[in-house]
Amino acid sequence: MSSVEQEIEPDLIEYPEDNGEPMAEITLQYEWIVTIKGGLEAAFRDRPDVFVAGDLLWYPVRGVTEVCTAPDAMVVIGRPKGHRRSYLQWNEGGIPPQVVFEVLSPGNRPGRMAEKFRFYETYGVQEYYIYDPDNEELAGWRRVGDALRPIENVEGWTSPLLGVRFDMSTGTLKLHGPDGRVFQTYLEAVERAEAEAQRAVEEHRRAEIRERQLEIERDRAEAERARAERLLSKLRELGIEPE
Repeated sequence: MSSVEQEIEPDLIEYPEDNGEPMAEITLQYEWIVTIKGGLEAAFRDRPDVFVAGDLLWYPVRGVTEVCTAPDAMVVIGRPKGHRRSYLQWNEGGIPPQVVFEVLSPGNRPGRMAEKFRFYETYGVQEYYIYDPDNEELAGWRRVGDALRPIENVEGWTSPLLGVRFDMSTGTLKLHGPDGRVFQTYLEAVERAEAEAQRAVEEHRRAEIRERQLEIERDRAEAERARAERLLSKLRELGIEPE
């Protein structure tokens, strides 16, 4: 994947690439962040105009380094794929991330989450989703005018922009991509690939067995035909013409 040019115009201001905060505080939060980001990338792998990132600092205002945040996962429709050191919105056609995801951990402070909400509402996010894997709670907001409004029935909701469906029917969140496939952890993806490979090996083995059985049946039929011809020839030698 090629890198995307960040400096369209000269800019003497340095925009930090690290806000000093960890990507995740606990393993469960980290696993969900990676799963969501990876699932989104897979869902839009054939869309060159969809950029997906995780824990990437987003600067919406040029020249103001204090105004920034790093969503756990974000999707930008209308920007090319590629590596970035940060998301400098003025170098991205002025396009903000339209969809952002946050995964809660026990250390998330209500005040900090309120700040993030105001940031996303102010700077143009169209859909905002929060998942708390510890308590298995999901919340979502969708832009209406200048404000982000709660999605009343977020369980079973399908994102209008992404086509991703949020399924809480089992108690734990399952994200279904536009093709219906469920977002998986890396381990689940590996296990699925191994299981499919094993099924392919077993199917190949069964096909070989079926082919061998057909060969045996063909050999048996040929032997029966040859035996019948010998018997017919013998009868004719004896002057018997079977009907």
